[in-house]
Amino acid sequence: MPLVTMTVNGLPATREVEGRTLLVQLLREGLGLTGTHVGCDTGQCGACVVHLDGRPVKACLMLALEAEGANLRTIEGMANPDGSLSPLQQAFRDHHGLQCGFCTPGMIMMAAALLADNPKPDAREVRDHLEGNLCRCTGYQNIVRAILAASGQEPALAET
Repeated sequence: MPLVTMTVNGLPATREVEGRTLLVQLLREGLGLTGTHVGCDTGQCGACVVHLDGRPVKACLMLALEAEGANLRTIEGMANPDGSLSPLQQAFRDHHGLQCGFCTPGMIMMAAALLADNPKPDAREVRDHLEGNLCRCTGYQNIVRAILAASGQEPALAET
């Protein structure tokens, strides 16, 4: 079996994988990083979003071997070095941007990518950026509010 070597959340990782192994399988089963969720296996829900070399990708649509040499960041890598929640994660908590929590890792990873490119998005930009991520619980209102709050904006409920 071929080997795949990458950096995951700042740590080197090398594993044997079958050619058909998906990146999400490697993360969850091979590396024990179960924060990346599998919701649909077809790229429709966005629960499996991770950052590959700083860009969001759906890990259920990518083969593990395609990540050879890449720098990956998962939801586990979003926390502060002391293990406390990052400002974005804290905003999701403070603004009730989660309910069951299943979509939350993918939403946070997409939001982090948005805020890296656009530090002060408006509500429409947030909604447009999250278009490929599905939430079946919250109706998105509080997710948008959390992302705006993480960007330093305190939106009124009517604005989102």
